[in-house]
Amino acid sequence: MTAVSIGCRDLVVSTGDRVLLDVASLDVSAGTTLAVLGPNGAGKSTLLRALAHLGGMSRTGDVLLDGQPATASQLRAASAAVFQRPVLQRASALDNAAAGLRLRGTARREARRRARPWLRALGVGHLADQPARTLSGGEAQRVAIARALAVEPRVLLLDEPFTGLDATSRADLIADLRTVLHRLGAAVLLVTHDREEARALADRTALLVAGRLRQVGGTAHVLDAPADADCASLLGYTTRLAPDLTGCGELLVARPERCQLLDPAASLPPNTIAVGGTVRRTVPLGGTTRVDVDTAAEPVAVLTTAEVTALPGQAVRVAVDLEHVRRIPAAVLSSSGAPPSRNAAADPMD
Repeated sequence: MTAVSIGCRDLVVSTGDRVLLDVASLDVSAGTTLAVLGPNGAGKSTLLRALAHLGGMSRTGDVLLDGQPATASQLRAASAAVFQRPVLQRASALDNAAAGLRLRGTARREARRRARPWLRALGVGHLADQPARTLSGGEAQRVAIARALAVEPRVLLLDEPFTGLDATSRADLIADLRTVLHRLGAAVLLVTHDREEARALADRTALLVAGRLRQVGGTAHVLDAPADADCASLLGYTTRLAPDLTGCGELLVARPERCQLLDPAASLPPNTIAVGGTVRRTVPLGGTTRVDVDTAAEPVAVLTTAEVTALPGQAVRVAVDLEHVRRIPAAVLSSSGAPPSRNAAADPMD
C-alpha cells in the first residue's frame, strides 16, 4: 500500500447564501492522525464529507491527494469512512466486515479471509459468524471500523465513531483503535467534539469554530494553549477572569475543576490569582459540586470535590493557581464581531 496524504485548499461549502465551511488550507500526512475538534454545528462532519466528495453540497476549492487536486473517483478509491452510527447488512459480522472489499470487486472467499484479521484486531473476531442484528452498539461499530480497515485505505475518515457508546465500550474501542491505526499507516481524519478522544488518538489537532479553523498544531500544545476565547471555551477553559477583575491587560481563563472557593478573609496561597463575587447557586453533581459565582464582570464557575458550605448570596473568592491559568491576548478576545481570519493559529513548534 502506497502512503498518501489528504488535504484541501480554499475549500468553501455553502447552502443558499449561507457559508457552512471556509477552510483556506488543511493537510493530513500519511501515517498520522488529525483530530478536528469543534462544538455541535461547527462544520466538522461537513468538512469530512467535503473531503470525501460525499453528498450534494455546493462546494468550491480543491481536495488534494499527495498535494494534487483529486477527483471524486480518486478519493473513493483511496479512502474509507466510518460514521456515527454503523449501518450493517442482514448478514454475519464477517460478511459485513468483508462488504467493502466485495464492493471493490474482491471475491467473497478472499474478502472474508482479508477481513477476519481486522475483526480480531478490534476484539470481535469471536463474533465473526454471529448475525449482525444481534450485536451490541459497540460491537456493531467495531465491525463497521473493521469493514473500513479491511480495504486497507490510504485515507481513513472517522466521523465521531464513539458516539452513543457507553463509557467502558468507548474506552476499550479507543485503546484498540489506537493500536490499529499505528499498524494501518494511513492518513486519518478524526472528527470529534471530545478533547480526550483527540488526546488519545491524534498526533495533531485542528479546532473548528463556526465553519473556520481557529488553531492547528500538535495535539498536546493545542489542547493546553488555546489561541482565542472560543478555542478556550471549546477546550474546557470556561471560567473567565475578566481584565477588569484581575487588573491584567488580558483575559485569564481556567478550567472550573482547577478553581477553588475561598473565604474573603482567608489568605491567598502563593502564585494564585483570585476574584471576588457572591454565590449564585450550588449544584451537586455526584462526586463533585458546581458552584456558580456572580462577579462584577460575568459569572464564573467552580467544580470542586470539597464540601461546599457557602450559601447563595454569600461573598466568596474564586482562586486559581497561576500554573493553571491561560492568557488570551486582548486582540483575540472576541469573535462575535468581524469573522476571524481564514488562517488558523499555528503551533509555534509545529
